[in-house]
Amino acid sequence: MKSFIPVIAGSIVLAAFSGAASAQDMSENNSGFYVGGNYGYLKVESDDDFDDNNEVTQGIVGYRLNSFLALEGSYINFGRYGNHAANAKTTGYTAALKGTIPITQTVELFAKAGQLWHKTDYSIATVSGSSDDKSLFAGAGVNFKVTENFLLNAQYTWYDVDLEADNVSSDSKFETDFNQASVGAEYRF
Repeated sequence: MKSFIPVIAGSIVLAAFSGAASAQDMSENNSGFYVGGNYGYLKVESDDDFDDNNEVTQGIVGYRLNSFLALEGSYINFGRYGNHAANAKTTGYTAALKGTIPITQTVELFAKAGQLWHKTDYSIATVSGSSDDKSLFAGAGVNFKVTENFLLNAQYTWYDVDLEADNVSSDSKFETDFNQASVGAEYRF
C-alpha cells in the first residue's frame, strides 16, 4: 500500500496543476533553473532498533518547465541514527516531479513525488556493512517569496526506505520510514 501513495499523490498533483495551468495566463515565461537547500528534522520509524530522531540536510537543483511544474533532483544526508547496538548512516540522491500552485503573489503551495537512490552504512552488534537500494517518496510544502527570485520554504517529506543487512541474517530486511520536516531556501535564475 505504501508504494501506491506517491503514485496517487503524483496523479492528484498533476490533475490539479493541469487545471490551474489552463486558468493561468500562460504568456508568462516562468521556466528556468533553480538551486536550493534544506535543513531539518528527521524522524526514523522502524520495527527494529533504528528508531531515532536526527538532523537532515539537502542540496537541491531543479528546472521549472512553467509556473506549475518542475523537475527536481537533490543530494540528501539523513545522518546517523539508531543506538550503540544497531546504528546506520544513510545518504542518497533523489529525482522528483514537483507541482506548484500560486496562492497569492508571495505564497505558493507545492507537492512532489519521486525516487530516492540511497546508500546505508550500518553496524549491528559486531557486524558492519553497507546496502544500496531505491525507495519512493512524496512530500508537500509552502514557498514564501522574499523577492521574485529568492524564496523561503517549509516542507514535509515521507520516504519509504528499507534497509537490507544481508550479512546479518538471511531475513534481515528492516522496514523503515523516514519522515522529514525541514525549512529551506530556493534561488530561481
